[in-house]
Amino acid sequence: MNLPSPAIVAERGAQRLPRLALLLFCAAYVLPGVFGRDPWRNADLSAFGFMSSLARGQSTWMEPLLGGLRPDGGLLPYWVGALAIKLLPFLDPAQAARLPFGLLLVAVLALVWYSSFHLARTDAAQPVAFAFGGEAHAIDYARALADGALLALIGSLGLLRLGHETTPELLQLLGAALFLYALAVVPFDPRKARLSVVLALPIMAASGAPLVALALGLGGALICRRSSYDSARQFTPWVLTASILALVCALPTHGWAWRLTIDLDTDFPLRLASLLLWFGWPTWPLALWTLWRWRSYWARRHVAVPLLSIAVPLCACVLMNCSDRALMLGLPALAVLASFALPTLSRGVAAMLDWFSVFFFTGVALFAWLYYISMHSSLFPILLANVKKLAEGYQPRFTLLEFLPALLGSLAWLALVRWRTARHQHALWKSLVLPAGGVALGWLLLMSLWLQPLDYARSNRPLVERLQAQLPGPVDCIAAPQQALHLIAALEVHGQWRVDATSALSDTRCSIAVRQVSSTTPIPVPEGWELLSQVRRPTEQRIIYQLLQRSAQPASKVSRSDG
Repeated sequence: MNLPSPAIVAERGAQRLPRLALLLFCAAYVLPGVFGRDPWRNADLSAFGFMSSLARGQSTWMEPLLGGLRPDGGLLPYWVGALAIKLLPFLDPAQAARLPFGLLLVAVLALVWYSSFHLARTDAAQPVAFAFGGEAHAIDYARALADGALLALIGSLGLLRLGHETTPELLQLLGAALFLYALAVVPFDPRKARLSVVLALPIMAASGAPLVALALGLGGALICRRSSYDSARQFTPWVLTASILALVCALPTHGWAWRLTIDLDTDFPLRLASLLLWFGWPTWPLALWTLWRWRSYWARRHVAVPLLSIAVPLCACVLMNCSDRALMLGLPALAVLASFALPTLSRGVAAMLDWFSVFFFTGVALFAWLYYISMHSSLFPILLANVKKLAEGYQPRFTLLEFLPALLGSLAWLALVRWRTARHQHALWKSLVLPAGGVALGWLLLMSLWLQPLDYARSNRPLVERLQAQLPGPVDCIAAPQQALHLIAALEVHGQWRVDATSALSDTRCSIAVRQVSSTTPIPVPEGWELLSQVRRPTEQRIIYQLLQRSAQPASKVSRSDG
């Protein structure tokens, strides 16, 4: 027997967040970082390399190649980026590829709102009915919780960087959010649920996460089978069919990529705990509070559905050796689950969240502005010295397009703090306004005031330019066997060279080679090759990139070191 609902919400507590304010929150979160930057190192640049290769016709659509290497996981994300490049030839290729992924993030935000809205409309999720009336109406209550879920997702630190990259995980995130929405909406609109589920799981499988899709499908079928709603029970065959479709879609798109690399060393529990601690902040404390306050409702849809969608990515994270990209797939459900804690929070907890957000994010904003002022004036020379030390060779340039959004965002933050602290608000979502606003402000400042030095530090373009300056002349082919994918992508994208990453140096036809070595552990030059030059990335001191030339050819330059 269930205990009485822990949600006690008066009619005034079910106020909706003004739509203009909600749209501004989303715009301030999604748009910064979409424009005016290169693809950044590691996964972002590697994924763009495959997309660029497809768009330029250097590989086939069923087998995208980067330096002769195939990607791990599904092909769907690379098709999306490559199609955007071909359909938007008037844009920079990196910009064109990033636009559809920005729209995917918008879709994830919308799906989280609607998932929370429909789950909050179920019978078990309703607040306590007052003896003489005055409790929140069901629709108003659901809207208020949905606003809170959206703010919780925006405030999640783990989504901040990964959600703004052009990587396969963003399509997987869309599939996870769409699956969550399908299970949430089925009692109210079975047709939308059917369409959503048959898209969600195949999208995840075709993007490189078929096992996660299969686990979600089996768990979702079990929840539907035990549901008290007839439409949900009738939805079980659709979930199982979508699971089968996911398995089928993974085969032609090479979705089966085994990345189970768990390493149960002594540091594993600490690494996992530290990841969980910051990655889901501030949603995980609220989600745990939901599980406690709604502990007699774990079998009901508004708890069971998001709990399943969190448990599967969490297991994948553990099996993939604390992978933050696997854990990201649980953030939409974590935000939905956190929203059901809002009707049960005490004023003391809400005040603690508010004041922590005020002090922390105001400090972050001051830090960003002080460093920005030091880069464009003679004030704070110590701060400027730190920037030049971290990003060797960086020259600041003032642009109004970076300054104005940062100024407007900072003023909006001050107005938001004044609004929240000047008077007591009764809306359910009030406790998440400042955390979400602070994260949006931090990201806006990072992608405006700090965009130039960050792009200089995170892009591989400066490295390619340094390598290019050391070449003896025009080069058609560069060998890069056993090198990181992002380095191969940088050579192809920024250097416009053909890269051979599959042949050993003894077998390649290229006369120039690039390899990454440690500055503390010298590696001898391979037989038949000679060291042409050595360069470093502006922000790396322990890694050296060696430029090699076949010794059979006369070296046009003496060996020297740049960096």
